[in-house]
Formats: sequence, structure tokens, C-alpha cells
Amino acid sequence: MVAGETSGDLLAGLMMQGIRAQWPDANLYGIGGPRMQSQGFHAVWPSEKLAVRGYVEVLRHYREIVGIRNQLKAQLLAHPPQVFVGVDAPDFNLDLERDLKQAGIPTVHFVCPSIWAWRAERIEKIKQSVDHVLCIFPFETPLLHQHGIEATYVGHPLAQAIPMHVDMRQARHELNLDPERPVVALLPGSRASEITYLAERFFQTAQLLSQQQPHLQFVLPAVPSMAARVERLRDQTGAANVQILKGQSHAALAACDVTLIASGTATLEAALFKKPMVIAYNMNWLSWQMMKRKKLQPWVGLPNILAQEFCVPELLQDQATPHNMSNAVLDWLRSPEKAQALANRFEAMHASLLRDTPALAAHAIHTLVKA
Repeated sequence: MVAGETSGDLLAGLMMQGIRAQWPDANLYGIGGPRMQSQGFHAVWPSEKLAVRGYVEVLRHYREIVGIRNQLKAQLLAHPPQVFVGVDAPDFNLDLERDLKQAGIPTVHFVCPSIWAWRAERIEKIKQSVDHVLCIFPFETPLLHQHGIEATYVGHPLAQAIPMHVDMRQARHELNLDPERPVVALLPGSRASEITYLAERFFQTAQLLSQQQPHLQFVLPAVPSMAARVERLRDQTGAANVQILKGQSHAALAACDVTLIASGTATLEAALFKKPMVIAYNMNWLSWQMMKRKKLQPWVGLPNILAQEFCVPELLQDQATPHNMSNAVLDWLRSPEKAQALANRFEAMHASLLRDTPALAAHAIHTLVKA
């Protein structure tokens, strides 16, 4: 198995529950993170090694990433596994899966690459590389079937991991927050590049919000490997009232009234917690220009893609200023009826994504291995 980044580790960790139920003694190894390792996964490399986003950023780490892929490929070809499961990270996994498939090793890709959002040309590469795709959104399987690719809709693991209703007061108690004062959760992302481009702006936004509403409370869940860097940025910015959490992103989302959040899987988590949000993103200028040309839809955030409209605001690149972000957050705080209508919509979205993902994924893998 290969899972890149924090989100991939979370998805793979949930899927492993089904694999362990089907094969308790399965030898699971490859590239993974702490959630996978807690279930007996042997990480030859940690998942953070693949946590790079953007064309320019990937180029900077290209030699190391290709080196890891070549070493892993050599190991797998020398000692073929019964099945290879790539979890997301398509830039890394699809090339590896193609070589393994050509060598006769069954390949599964968990999380359909977002061919419906951008880079539609990837569909041919998927066909060459993957025996079976495990889809987390219901509209993906018909699209893959049209191109002759075997696929199963397994639901989104996060829809099972996150309860339909959460206790906000309990979450605030766990984080030592005042239950009566509004909470804003800042989620600038888990990648080093995201911290570079977004964290300082998020802290500046918190300062502007505090000037408007001094009673606000702020939390920022940082992945452990980034916590020290995030704390330094907070201190340099002077946003002393932002409480830095070690992980605990779900607790932060459960506790908050609104979240300012980087585009990515975390936006879906926020939707499953039924929270109003402001989606922001900023990356290297050249990476943005290249990505923009390949975009197929007007939306970037997963809640908007699933809704097929801008149900929450997106502030990207030059629009992601502290002034714009603070105004958008204030708009949610001042519009409780609008926030409740959004929560109702997110509840329906949650229900549509809720399946027994671990069992469905394990069954699809078992069927492929036995074929």
C-alpha cells in the first residue's frame, strides 16, 4: 500500500479496518502514516515524503520522490505482493501501478483521480495502470465504466468516521474553550507548502477578526511535524490569541462556529461536521497558472463540487487576502439562518456519502485477488 499525506493516511487507516476483518494476518507494508502504522502497517517510508502539492513544489522534490518510487518498485517486482493498493497520490501511484500491472501484479487505486475536475486526460492512464478503482463519490463510477474501467462506489470513509451529529459543547470542553463565546477554526493545511503560503495570512485574518469581534476564540490544529513552525509563524505575526493544537482537527471542527480552511480533503470534513466555511488557497504563481489551464469546473472546494454550485465562498490566490477572508468569516458569524440552511444541506450530503466503506473496499479487493 502507498498512501501519501495526512488525508491519505486517514483514508487508508479506515480501509485497513475492512482488510484486517477479512484477513487478520495480512502483511501490509509500503508507504504510510501514523494511523496506518497503529494498525500494524510497516512503513518503509513515511507518508510525509509524498506531501508535496503544486507543479513547482513537486519539481523541487522530484529527485527524492522518483528515487523512493524506483526503490519501492524494485522491491515489489522482486517480491510481488498479492495486491497493490495505491491510496490517492495519483502523481506517484499511477506510474507505479502501471509498471506493477504490466508485471502481472493486481492493482487497486483507492480514491478516483479527479478527472471530473481537471486533467481529464488521466482517464487513459488510469485504464493502463489500474485493475480496479475504489470510488468515494457516487458520480465517479459511471464515468469510469463508460471508459471500460472496473470501479466500485464504496462511499466516503470520512462519512463513516464522522458522526452525523456532534456535541459542540463537549468538544469545546475538551479543548478548554469557553462554551459561550464563538469559535473560529483555522485549518491552513498539513503540507509544508500550504503552511508557507497560507498560515501567515490566516493569522493576519484572525487579528482582523479580533479587532471586529474581540470575544472570538481561535484554534488552529497543526500536524505534529509542522507544529513548531506554525507556532513560530503565530508569534512572528503577533496572533497570540490563536490556540495551536497538536493534531485534533476533528475536535477543532466539532467545536467551531465557522472555519477558515485550505482547499482539500479537510473541506469535506468540515462539511460532514455541518460547519459553514470559507475556503482559501494560495500556491506558487507558476503552479497556479498551470493548474488553472487544466481546470474543468468553476469550483475547487469539495463541498461546492458535490453541490455543483458555490454553497460556500472560495478565495483563491490574489483573492485570499486577510481582508477578504475576515469579511467572509464575519458574514457567516452574522448569518445564523444561512448557516443553519447550509448545515441542513450538508446533512443530506453526509447521508449520500455514508456506506460501509471498509467492508465494501475489502470485498472489492478480495474479489480481485481471487479472480
